[in-house]
Amino acid sequence: MQRYWSQSLGSLAQLLWEEEYSNSFALGEMGTVLDSHFLALTAIVTVAYQFVFFVITALLKFDKVTDFAGSTNFIILALLTLIVKGSWHFRQIVLTILVSLWGLRLALFLLMRILQWGEDRRFDEMRNNLGKLAVFWIFQAVWVWTVSLPLTIVNASKRNPSVEARDVIGWIMWIVGISIEAIADQQKLQFKNSPANKGKWCAVGVWKYSRHPNYFGEIFLWWGIFVASTPVLKGAEWLVVLGPIFLTLLLLFVSGIPLLEASADKRYKSVSEYRHYKDTTSPLIPLPPFVYGNLPAWFKVAFLFELPLYSRSLAQEIST
Repeated sequence: MQRYWSQSLGSLAQLLWEEEYSNSFALGEMGTVLDSHFLALTAIVTVAYQFVFFVITALLKFDKVTDFAGSTNFIILALLTLIVKGSWHFRQIVLTILVSLWGLRLALFLLMRILQWGEDRRFDEMRNNLGKLAVFWIFQAVWVWTVSLPLTIVNASKRNPSVEARDVIGWIMWIVGISIEAIADQQKLQFKNSPANKGKWCAVGVWKYSRHPNYFGEIFLWWGIFVASTPVLKGAEWLVVLGPIFLTLLLLFVSGIPLLEASADKRYKSVSEYRHYKDTTSPLIPLPPFVYGNLPAWFKVAFLFELPLYSRSLAQEIST
């Protein structure tokens, strides 16, 4: 019995010592109450944050903060997981800064744009339909939590391998991606704000080489975040690849390119110059028009994402 109590007291003393001198004493213990990878913590925070903005939108019929809520949520998760873990590894700090810079730029840009334009046409059918509005906010919460997975796992990890080629490649991908996204956003905003361009589609700057260069930039930078996270991943942690995969599929098949393509086709389908632009301009990956225009149709579909659903309305018009 005496031996048992001695061992117990020794274990208790060791535990108290570790708690007292641990670098992540208060916040780290709070974060790992739910799970060691912060998956539950980030899910709870995301749902709560999006719910607050859902209530604001539903009660006040105010849809100017939707994109702001999504973008800033990424910043909150990035900083929260970094601070709660308290490891402050170089890789964690760099990736947290990169995600925060992306979220801040996008949040400010989208907020300023919607304040300038006045309203978000995406919500024309949702403002008076609480069910549809709730589905949108649920989907936004899933988007934030899933796409943030690579950084969440990196910031929760105790592993700290030296910086290697994968880190640098990922950072370069992020720089390229955010540069293309930011340039595309600014060019299109300036194009739309010019009275001379009223009723025209944007085909200037990087929009000459891609019909959706901003989406290409966003997809590319998030794949860069994933690549830079791989040095610390082990076992099931590799499932964080679902983050960039989810974003890619979302923009390719659901809420990104399909909606914009359908809208542009409906508006400009009778304009021959628009049809030529669409035939010679890549839907996503930037390419010179003379190159893309001369590629065989099967190659465009197989490797460059020229999916049939992007021209559904035009195909229906031709068939009739």
